[in-house]
Amino acid sequence: MQLIITTFPHPNIPRKLRIRVRHPKLSPIEFSIRCSSSTSSSMDAQNPPKRVVVCGGGVIGVCTAYFLSKGGAAVTLLEKSSIACAASGKAGGFLALDWCDGGAVSSLARASFNLHRSLAQELNGADLYGYRPVNALSLSITEPTSSSSSAKLNRIPDPNVPSWVDGPAKSPRTIGTTETTAQVHPHLFTKALVSKAVEEYGLKVVIGKLERVAVAEGAATVVVLEGGGEIEADAVVLALGPWTGKLSLLGSLFRVYGLKAHSIVLEPKEADAITPDALFLSYYPAQGGKPLDPEVYPRPTGEVYICGMSAEAEVPDDPEQVMPVPESIRVLKTVARNVSSHLVEGEATVKAEQACFLPCTDDSVPVIGEVPGVKGCYVATGHSCWGILNGPATGAAVSELVLDGSASIVDLTRFSPTRFLRGSK
Repeated sequence: MQLIITTFPHPNIPRKLRIRVRHPKLSPIEFSIRCSSSTSSSMDAQNPPKRVVVCGGGVIGVCTAYFLSKGGAAVTLLEKSSIACAASGKAGGFLALDWCDGGAVSSLARASFNLHRSLAQELNGADLYGYRPVNALSLSITEPTSSSSSAKLNRIPDPNVPSWVDGPAKSPRTIGTTETTAQVHPHLFTKALVSKAVEEYGLKVVIGKLERVAVAEGAATVVVLEGGGEIEADAVVLALGPWTGKLSLLGSLFRVYGLKAHSIVLEPKEADAITPDALFLSYYPAQGGKPLDPEVYPRPTGEVYICGMSAEAEVPDDPEQVMPVPESIRVLKTVARNVSSHLVEGEATVKAEQACFLPCTDDSVPVIGEVPGVKGCYVATGHSCWGILNGPATGAAVSELVLDGSASIVDLTRFSPTRFLRGSK
């Protein structure tokens, strides 16, 4: 049996760019993996590289595959649909150095923020995937009671509020500076890492559905695909995001649930007017009730990304089946026009209306480490809304764990899946 692997598509870039954002140069990828694989003649037979299969083509899996392949492993990245097809392609891409301080994820977030910066220098991230430092502001907006109200409402300009935010914004507060907050375009970031790993480090990409991990004598040995295909492995990394619970090997150990989050992507006519200021809103609907907490991220591509309206929901089997709730999209469009006249439909083109599932754990801490009772099988999931931020350090740490037996970039003890065994006693 033979699996033929072909290219993954280029990401779409808006025509009007505020900076030049280059596509990763993805030449056609074609290779085969046979059920009975043999060691390549060009490989050092005395010291062959470790064969690692990383399951999941989101940012966590891709970062892990990147660092493993860069570290010398023979890595196969297995993805059911396409690279960054789920949350990693629909996320905001906001990065923060110290927003997780005081919690379990603090050291991971700080290491990863700094690793994002060094990766951007190494890979020319400013041009390739829109890496840039940004300011972050907290704002309060009360929705006008009249549906015909202008977004500007004759507001007296506040010097602490960006000029393009001409809606009823109040109580501005700086919560991040260009030293502590930044952004990437997550779809482009994820694909850039894949491209680099394929072209320079020999990463192989397989599009196929994981059925199970075969275990022999307490160790992971083979990844079995739907339809009977098999990939032999010395180690397996399961980075399945919200689909983690659908794999019996992990679902019986801990719960990962999906938080369905909605977003829209707008392209304003006057893109040059939009400054690199990320907005975190307390948004009070006209009809009353609890305030909403949407977020607004201008991108260097000339787009503006707006997200919010999240709730726990059942995760479908196929990432391509994730569809937004129309009412949630309507609310985000209302938020957009009350933030800025530049974001009113007509003044801005709607580029995307979408939803994705964020992987969450019951204790709000990611699960990163070797699966109890299965030597050579590792898991990395449960990063919630901080997956893009924490992808690099998670990938680097898992790579160290697989290749060296322990992680030095960050202490993974707090994230170990063994904590669920202790909790069940």
